[in-house]
Amino acid sequence: MPTVRIPTSLRKLTKGQEEVKAEGATVGAILADLEVNFPGLRERICDDSGALRRFVNIFANDEDIRFLQNLDTPVKESDELSIVPAIAGGL
Repeated sequence: MPTVRIPTSLRKLTKGQEEVKAEGATVGAILADLEVNFPGLRERICDDSGALRRFVNIFANDEDIRFLQNLDTPVKESDELSIVPAIAGGL
């Protein structure tokens, strides 16, 4: 079952867990499974149309899913997903 790394800002929804397991063949299916187990998580990651929010990045094995197949990116049992809030700023 794929591992999902949860950012500090969302851990209150996962009962403080830094990593959780979720089932699904795609990133979108993983997010749906997370929502079943941790209600409220998906709405913080996806907008009302179901698309990934602009300020949230998801990496599948260190690859940004926006450069893969977005929410349709296939996920294998051994994969690790990381949910990473975008950080604004500059030098």
